[in-house]
Amino acid sequence: MNKKYVKIEKLSVSENLANFINKELLPGTKISKEKFWKGFNKYAHELSQKNKKILDTREKLQKMIDSWHLDKKGKKLNLKEYKKFLSKIGYLVKPGKNFKIETKNLDKEISSICGPQLVCPVSNARFLLNAANARWVSLYDSLYGADIIPETQGAVKGKTYNPIRGKKVIEYARNLLDEYVPLKDKSWSDLTEIPKVTNNKINLKLKDYKQFVGYKKTLDKLSSLLFVNNNLHIDILFDQNGEMEINNPDGNQDKIKIHDIILESAVSTICDHEDSVAAVDADDKVKGYRNWLGLMKGSLKEEFTKNGKKIIRKLNSDRDYISLKGKKFKLHGRSLLLNRNVGHLMTNSAILLKDGSECPEGILDAFVTSAACLHDFKKKGNSRVNSIYIVKPKMHGPEECKFTNLIFEKVEKVLNLKKNQILCGIMDEERRTSINLKECVRALKKRVFFINTGFLDRTGDEIHTSMESGPMIKKAEMKSSKWIMAYENNNVDVGLACGFSGKCQIGKGMYPAPDLMNEMMKQKIVHPLSGANCAWVPSPTAAALHALHYHKVNVFSKQKELLKRKPSKLNDLLSIPIAKNPNWSKEEITNELKNNAQGILGYVVRWIDQSVGCSKVPDINGVGLMEDRATCRISSQHIANWLHHGICSKKQVLETMKKMAKVVDSQNLKDPSMKGYSPYKQMSEEFDKSTAFKTACELVFHGKTQPSGYTEPILHLNRLLKKN
Repeated sequence: MNKKYVKIEKLSVSENLANFINKELLPGTKISKEKFWKGFNKYAHELSQKNKKILDTREKLQKMIDSWHLDKKGKKLNLKEYKKFLSKIGYLVKPGKNFKIETKNLDKEISSICGPQLVCPVSNARFLLNAANARWVSLYDSLYGADIIPETQGAVKGKTYNPIRGKKVIEYARNLLDEYVPLKDKSWSDLTEIPKVTNNKINLKLKDYKQFVGYKKTLDKLSSLLFVNNNLHIDILFDQNGEMEINNPDGNQDKIKIHDIILESAVSTICDHEDSVAAVDADDKVKGYRNWLGLMKGSLKEEFTKNGKKIIRKLNSDRDYISLKGKKFKLHGRSLLLNRNVGHLMTNSAILLKDGSECPEGILDAFVTSAACLHDFKKKGNSRVNSIYIVKPKMHGPEECKFTNLIFEKVEKVLNLKKNQILCGIMDEERRTSINLKECVRALKKRVFFINTGFLDRTGDEIHTSMESGPMIKKAEMKSSKWIMAYENNNVDVGLACGFSGKCQIGKGMYPAPDLMNEMMKQKIVHPLSGANCAWVPSPTAAALHALHYHKVNVFSKQKELLKRKPSKLNDLLSIPIAKNPNWSKEEITNELKNNAQGILGYVVRWIDQSVGCSKVPDINGVGLMEDRATCRISSQHIANWLHHGICSKKQVLETMKKMAKVVDSQNLKDPSMKGYSPYKQMSEEFDKSTAFKTACELVFHGKTQPSGYTEPILHLNRLLKKN
């Protein structure tokens, strides 16, 4: 851990961070290091005091809510009385007049293209490059490797190319073309020869000729046909000479020599400094900042060995086509990259203020990640309108949204940016934000570019906020509870009422199981049907497959329909998921504890011991689920709630934690994805000496007293202890 500091203005700055900012970040930006540090020093001290006040407000409000529930213990919740109380203490804000957002200079990926959104840890360069390049993904590869194509009737994946499975992939893809780019008088399966483009016209009769928007030729032979549906592109690649098939040793088995169908997939990607990373000090922060800077400069590369071959991964170039007017044009080759800063809670020792206290991490993120974007302004490799997209998580209510707006105003001053050039994505994932969402949007109406439900964190906050109200229902039952359905609908209702349609994103949360794509295709169609124009996916493959949902559903048409429905009710949003009859059997309680404990331990052991903030963690049934701090927050708060209300005992929980630690150890020792990290240390060898095990227990046994039920304070502290 780097403990050396240099004095800059009235700040003590980690030597590693200072060198990065002065020698890598600022050169080439026209912002001198003197100007940067003078401005940062002034505003970091000014803003940190305001930061402290909003955190104090959170704690005061929580104490008042706890007291109110304790006074009403044993009584049925009176919603009228409850709302009056929440309004009195300032938790619930009276909504103002109707308004429309005023955000300007938005890229079309935000305003007019509906599609999947990836979330990727900024600390992993290889993952970042994969995500950025997932704007265009092979449909053939996605289908071949996924469980959408069953491994029956000889269609097994195997270690080498299986033409039986390949045939099923081709059939599936043809059916998709018939649905999304239909021909007028036949099926795509009926074609026997490669189509021809003569004088910029195709010899295929399309139901809608407007869908044909371009093509590509290689050595005067047609190599690509470009179509569009619901603003998403479909690129059909042709293998005229039978030379492109590298998987099938027998050559192209497609009768019209289609080599692949490339889908426009991950339209945007969130590069995450928050829940999916384990960044606890200057060294960790610099690693993430350097990767983000590499993306903005277009220089990020990653070398690795695969199957004995050295591979260099870098950002894809733009894609070249010929229009129907015979003119050359390009389509953006990469996902539009957004940056998720951390929230208002945590501080970081990377910079110490004049009184020796740590600088709020969110303020540091805002200055550094925005400065990195200056490198993109000339080449426009990311935003073609020179906008900076920052996603802000875990804000509690309008007051905190106003504070975020203030932070961005100060950053714009220091970096010589235009007013409102930094745009803000609002994560609607805390209860005080959900019930006041309209006013949260109003506070950022000139710079908001998305609102996105984060149902995992939102559930964690739901449990913690109402901890004293009673024992909560089982975790699995939360998804069908009244409050969460109102929450998901309210996010769309508010977004549409404030003029988001055709301008900004309304987003939905993550599908957690990257290996269960068939199930994803059944479940995730609900997101575009709900009026969301983007939703989170766990991998490039999932992005390609989820993109098919946006071909099926015209989201903007759906949003017009939804504008006519009655908005969700505040009463439903405020309903608390308390168990009506918490008389569960011993077996039910045991199973719930095991499920929660396994999830916590599986995530925490990688976080603490190996600095992995997001990974595919096997659940209690061995199904790999993408886990980050949000899932850990739910599980730890749920056990904390049941402990507090006597549903289980501390002894019972500890025994369950030890039992599940052995299960997690067994799972991790067999997990090939853990290769390349530091050697795995089993928790069950010596529970008392395992920092990871002790951390997992602390999250549960001290869960009730953690600020808003967050896991960061305990995780950060113990990771620092582990590093030292």
